[in-house]
Amino acid sequence: MSVLKHSKQSRNMASSSLGRRLVACLLNVSEARRKDLVESVAKAALYDTEGVRREGTTVLNIFNDHDYNRSVITIVASVDSIRDVVLSACEKACGLIDMHAHTGVHPCMGAIDLIPIYPLGEEVGVEDCAKEARAVAQGLTERVQGTGAFLFGWADSPLQRGLAQRRKEMGWFKKTPDLQAIRPDVGPQPQKRFGLTGVGASPYVMNCNVTIDTQDIATGRSIAAAIRESTPGGLPGVQVLALPHGGAVEIACNVESVKGSPPSHVTAGEPWPSYSIGGQSYCHAPASLITARVAELAGMQGVGVKGTALVGFTPLECRGLAELALSHGIAEFWKEQRGIRM
Repeated sequence: MSVLKHSKQSRNMASSSLGRRLVACLLNVSEARRKDLVESVAKAALYDTEGVRREGTTVLNIFNDHDYNRSVITIVASVDSIRDVVLSACEKACGLIDMHAHTGVHPCMGAIDLIPIYPLGEEVGVEDCAKEARAVAQGLTERVQGTGAFLFGWADSPLQRGLAQRRKEMGWFKKTPDLQAIRPDVGPQPQKRFGLTGVGASPYVMNCNVTIDTQDIATGRSIAAAIRESTPGGLPGVQVLALPHGGAVEIACNVESVKGSPPSHVTAGEPWPSYSIGGQSYCHAPASLITARVAELAGMQGVGVKGTALVGFTPLECRGLAELALSHGIAEFWKEQRGIRM
């Protein structure tokens, strides 16, 4: 029987939880123009060096962006195995990507630019994710000589600084970051070939990119500033960059999950998807609200919206699709996901 016919049954299994202690890693690698290379990194997470499949692991999605020259690989596994899974993918990537030759409009500092670990249910605790993130950072710098890492979120003990703050401190937003001026949290001074990697753990962060129909980057930056969390009246949990993209401007949003319920004045009457970790409730701004806010601000400047893209999934979608993939033993789920309806 096809996977598609089983989707309703698997959705029910997901809602009842199979106790897999699942976590997701949205691995950000600084390559998108060689898709075969990126797929080989994804497969390194799924299969050992002998080609034997790692049980209980799936790659749900591979998002490639040519202009950014950046890919996001959505890996899901048990928190007890995520360390080896992710490190295998990182070793492969570092062997194939040379930052001396990298070009792209998206800021980045490393061949593996970001390793975030997110719990996908109540079965996994905050400290579980923090511990594994710190172990991944240590393992990466030991296995690949010349790599360095900084920590963020729950892994950054005791301060637990957010990703945006840590990136700013490391110079990630600069056009040409100075690796020699960086003091990594883990590992030695990073070599240019590998660069610096951010490693951390937090509630799920969704990526939502809205393209506006203009090439004026100043217009994009004004919109980004208006919806950014740090701006009065901005959207909670939303971190934003405006970047040139495909002959237009993309409002690229990291949508962080926030504790509790959002203030009523920012919801516009639209419910925010919610879930819990360790008994603590979290929610995140829906993509539809972000798109509507961008469209409103762009329209005030006579600019239209061309479209919205989610890089991967919402937290609930990620959990549900992971249960579906693992229930049917699908490792390379990204190849089949277009034919599946949850």
